[in-house]
Amino acid sequence: MNIQSQQVYLNGQFIDISEARVSVLDRGFLFADGIYEVIPAYAGNAFRLPQHLERLNNSLAAIRMKPVMDDQQWANIIEQLLSNHTSADQSIYIQVTRGASKARDHQLPEQYEPTVFVMCQAIVPESLNIIAKGINAITLDDIRWDWCHIKSVALLGNILLKQQASDQSCAEAILLREGFATEGSASNLFIVKDNQLITPPKSHHLLPGITRDLVLELAQKEGITCLEQEISELQLTQADEIWLTSSTKEIMPVIELNRQAVGDGKPGKLWVKMANSYSNYKNQLRTVI
Repeated sequence: MNIQSQQVYLNGQFIDISEARVSVLDRGFLFADGIYEVIPAYAGNAFRLPQHLERLNNSLAAIRMKPVMDDQQWANIIEQLLSNHTSADQSIYIQVTRGASKARDHQLPEQYEPTVFVMCQAIVPESLNIIAKGINAITLDDIRWDWCHIKSVALLGNILLKQQASDQSCAEAILLREGFATEGSASNLFIVKDNQLITPPKSHHLLPGITRDLVLELAQKEGITCLEQEISELQLTQADEIWLTSSTKEIMPVIELNRQAVGDGKPGKLWVKMANSYSNYKNQLRTVI
């Protein structure tokens, strides 16, 4: 189904995307006053939906908004949109803003009618196959705001960092704050050193990734030692393996950092083990759900 005839959800209605309209006074448009969530779906079923919806509500609470609907209502909307896309894996995009005000005003309105938008688009299998061969990354100073635990629609900092990486023919930027690596511009960070899997602890400097948490769960089941601790820039450059994770790109092995090979310049042994474990987990869901 092409984008010209794609069904989306907007403020209580399922409509064609060509008919979707949002006010120019919407605070999401004027101030980036809103949050979003991205949920993969396999064989027509949303992946770890309760965890994603919990994070969505946490982000809403962090920007002083109440939940806009309960989990079952979200599930019904997602199920309806996915009903037309059962033959291909999908990425579900949810965006909630504080809605339109009568005038442009920085002050948060006491009363508001949120704008709720949901759509889905295909996850291209070929892109995952390319990622599995390994990606290149660079390190950059983190120019974003301090509350990175909120999945805010204010992504200009992330976009500029991602573009800097792209300008250097790299797929991602690994971000540094005061000498420590926190996450990628659109991903969470893991390193492997001496067969130990290390990821920065959750804080307001990084997004609490759903895939990040799943990787830790699966790694522990595989008997891999997992540590949640800060990663210095030196540790990053000396890592045996570097991974970046996200909901739609899964576990990305970094084979080159700042033009220098990571390990032997190929996806590492521990990554291969975890990629298989992650794939098996997905396949079990396909057959169980």
